Amino acid sequence: MIPTTCLIASLVLHVSWGLKFMSSPTNQTVALGRSAQMKCVLKGVSVSPQIHWLKDGKQLQEADVSHMVLDEDEWLSSIRLSSVHQADTGSYWCRSNANGFQINSKKGFLSVEGLPHFTQEPEDLAVFKNTTFNMTCAAVGSPKPTTFFWKMGGAFVSGKWTESPSVLRVQGINQPTTFSCEAHNSKGVAASRIANVKVLPDPPRALSVTNMTPHEVSITWTVQTEGFSKLRSCTAQVVPSSGPDGSVTVPLEQTFEVPPYEHMLEGLKPFTHYIARLRCTNQVGDSHFTNWTHFSTLEAAPGAAPKNVTFLRNKSSLVVGWQGLRPQDVNGVLLGYRVDWSKNRSSKEITVHADTRAVLQPFDPFTRHLIRVQAFTVAGAGPWSQTLVLAAQPEPRKGKHRRSWAPLVIGILCAALTLVAVLLVVYHTRKKELQFGKAFGPTTPGRTVLVQYRAVRTYNRQGTERLEATFDTLGISESLKQKLQDIFIPEQQLILGRTLGRGEFGSVKEAQLKMEDGSSQKVAVKIVKTDVNSSGDIEELLREAACMKDFDHPNVIKVIGVSLQSRANRRLPVPMVLLPFMKHGDLHSFLVMSRLGEQPTEMPVQTLLKFMIDIARGMEYLSQKNFIHRDLATRNCMLNEDMGVCVADFGLSRKLYSGDYYRQGSAGKLPVKWIALESLADNVYTLHSDVWSFGVTMWEISTRGQTPYPGIENAEIYDYLLQGHRLKQPPHCTPMLYQLMSECWHTEPKLRPSFQSLRQSLEELLAGFSPAPETGEHLYMNLREEEEASGLKQACGMGCWEAEGQRPQRTEMRLEASSGYRYVMVPLDAATEHTECNRFTSVRHEVTDPLIEGEVEEERVIINL
Repeated sequence: MIPTTCLIASLVLHVSWGLKFMSSPTNQTVALGRSAQMKCVLKGVSVSPQIHWLKDGKQLQEADVSHMVLDEDEWLSSIRLSSVHQADTGSYWCRSNANGFQINSKKGFLSVEGLPHFTQEPEDLAVFKNTTFNMTCAAVGSPKPTTFFWKMGGAFVSGKWTESPSVLRVQGINQPTTFSCEAHNSKGVAASRIANVKVLPDPPRALSVTNMTPHEVSITWTVQTEGFSKLRSCTAQVVPSSGPDGSVTVPLEQTFEVPPYEHMLEGLKPFTHYIARLRCTNQVGDSHFTNWTHFSTLEAAPGAAPKNVTFLRNKSSLVVGWQGLRPQDVNGVLLGYRVDWSKNRSSKEITVHADTRAVLQPFDPFTRHLIRVQAFTVAGAGPWSQTLVLAAQPEPRKGKHRRSWAPLVIGILCAALTLVAVLLVVYHTRKKELQFGKAFGPTTPGRTVLVQYRAVRTYNRQGTERLEATFDTLGISESLKQKLQDIFIPEQQLILGRTLGRGEFGSVKEAQLKMEDGSSQKVAVKIVKTDVNSSGDIEELLREAACMKDFDHPNVIKVIGVSLQSRANRRLPVPMVLLPFMKHGDLHSFLVMSRLGEQPTEMPVQTLLKFMIDIARGMEYLSQKNFIHRDLATRNCMLNEDMGVCVADFGLSRKLYSGDYYRQGSAGKLPVKWIALESLADNVYTLHSDVWSFGVTMWEISTRGQTPYPGIENAEIYDYLLQGHRLKQPPHCTPMLYQLMSECWHTEPKLRPSFQSLRQSLEELLAGFSPAPETGEHLYMNLREEEEASGLKQACGMGCWEAEGQRPQRTEMRLEASSGYRYVMVPLDAATEHTECNRFTSVRHEVTDPLIEGEVEEERVIINL
């Protein structure tokens, strides 16, 4: 009996012997540009087999291959090459996987008759001077290449080569050059690529200064070409600029390795204007320097103490004087001096703003006095001066036999009066406590025991009682209390000033925050409406502060602290959120004023792109923390001291704790013209819907503050977008920038670009422009919100304008409801055809600051009546 293993082996051998290629590809020679066809026939399998074509051992993935059946167990596979070129030259064969076996057909070689085809071309090299090196090129073809010629720097090198590969031995070069070769056969000449050999690097591009502090700044740049040799280091030169002629002193040089293409310049002087430039080095040598870039370091606390502190006695007062600081020791704008006056274990601080002397009174010459002085700027206070000690003068000696009984008599009378007052207080208190009877008095049968009632606390319901404001009085959650506890600032440290803006939530005021070291910091305080008595509304504002507390990015506004304002006769205090003071206001106001102000300014496209990049950086940071903003617009972006943009106003923001979307639970006031299509339809908000809003914000910046979808009502926006309409390309907006906007408005949310991709694209666009010219100092601008606008509309009425169909005229009025304001109404622009009060109107008002007598601040606002 035959073993089972032998039977199986025999069966497998029989199947493999029955599978074979009856026909294989043949050798062919085809003229360049003609078509070629090869085929093979497989026999021995009844089902459709897998037949693959290979060229030089690699399977052809995108070839014109066809299969057809010739008989029950016979199959034909063919491949067609149309318009062959030299790269098609090579060996071709078939491979089949059938019945668990793999077999190959015989190989056929395809030769393309025509110009030589390069299989190896000269490569870019980085070499040292006067060092021998080789350049190589190789070619094939039909007919075979017969001759090779080399070019160096565009000129032929003497001699010719007949072998492939062809090697050119170069004895060394002294300057960057290029190499290429030509292959000749009877059909013609083929030229290789041009190889670059070692050149100097180009100067760095887009040198910019960021993250400025009083003593250091960070510089960043981009690299054009490295000169075909890896950069080794870069050198920065920094010099202080002196005088209007731009003359400079000996530069400070700092050399550092690259990459990364950023460096921190240290050891700078505070509040000083500098210029900086940069060059980079590769194996060949140094690039040229960039153009000078201007920047200024921030203010710092004074670096020296006042000297020569003196005093002058003047009856009951003491006049203290000192020598003012030298300009180089101020390190900023000198705000004044502080005098610390200590006596009798008590201390008093006096601030002097515009003088170098202070009057201390009342002055007691029989007490020891300690006096010291320090200067301060916005950044802080400097060191104290040496302490001036005034020893106490001895009191006049009294006669030995004279004794005054007056102090003793007065002391006895005071003690008696104090005792009488205490007895009266005890009597009235006892009478009030026992007005309901004696506590636990004697009991009689059938009568209820009387219990004495003692009032724990009395309340005056007619007078005003101002309670200390704490988080415990708000009724907010414990988790929110813990988040805000470390940034709580007592109300006493704030001095509120003028109102910067008003809105639906309340108002924003300017304020001075007193620091622990005695200095003050200008801040903006966001205050909820005083008529809000709901702990839920208050908690919503505090949640925004807790959200902003954890942010740490130069383009995202960060909360400084939270305070509570006590209110008389109110159960709940008013929450206040302290934010950095933004000198230039919100971005929307700035853009509108640059276009419609008294002196319109042409905004460079580089500046507009910089605004967009700053917002993209801030939103990229928020998206990485899984925060959705839901109200991204230029009105919610603030301009800091350096004209950098910070994303702000997180009243609608939410954190995505799970999943990738947030669903709006109830209807509310939402910015319809900035909301994504899917959010309007389903109240669903994602990181992709913020990208849509960013596209609208880019459109706002490009149009310098125009309202999106002009002529389209809010109720019509959804149908308008659903029909495929989008915002039109603004004038002076490049096609590439508008393409980025359009990608943000893709109907499919996941097909919109990420904020990282948008930032990179915008930075590439900005790099293609030359640096923007420097502009002068920008004025702070502020927009009043819709509440003030509606009040103005009611005050002006329809009588502000001429009859319909005529041009509106300039009208001046004074509103009683807004004491101190003078409103001047003028047409928006020459294209305005409607004269009703419900159209855009330009309003200019002047306001007298009640804190600074005689000073008048002029602002311009744009309101929608």
